Amino acid sequence: MAGSRNGVILDAGPLVAYLAADEQYHDWATEQFKKLEGPIITFEAVISEAWFLLRHSPRHFRLLQAMLADAVFDLQFHLEDEAVQVRQLMDRYENVPMSLADACLVRLSEIHSKISVITLDSDILIYRRHGKQAIHVISPR
Repeated sequence: MAGSRNGVILDAGPLVAYLAADEQYHDWATEQFKKLEGPIITFEAVISEAWFLLRHSPRHFRLLQAMLADAVFDLQFHLEDEAVQVRQLMDRYENVPMSLADACLVRLSEIHSKISVITLDSDILIYRRHGKQAIHVISPR
C-alpha cells in the first residue's frame, strides 16, 4: 500500500517483526510502521505475547519497553468491557477454534471498522466482523 495509513489494529507478529531485525518479516514490518499516521490500537495480550517472544533479546525487549513508556500504543480496549462480545465471537468460531487474542482483534475491528488489522496470522481471514463483513487485513502474504 502506498502512502500513509490512518492507524492500525496491531497483532503481536508484526510488532515482534518490527522490533527484531533477525525476524523473517522485519523489513516488511518496518515499512508498514513507516507508513503509519494515526493510532496503533492494540491490547494487553498482544503486548504480553511480544514481551514473551522478545524476553531473550535484551535490546529488542528494551525497544518494546520504550514504546510502552512513550505511550506509542492505544490500549483503551478492555476485555472486561467487551467480554460478552468476545465470548460470542469465540462461540461462533469454536470449530476453528478462535483464540482469545483473535477474538479481541476481531472485536477491535468491529469497534474501529475503518481501520485495518495488521497481522502475520492467516486465521484472521476466516473471521467476519458482525458475522458477515470481511476484515481489512494488512499482511505480507
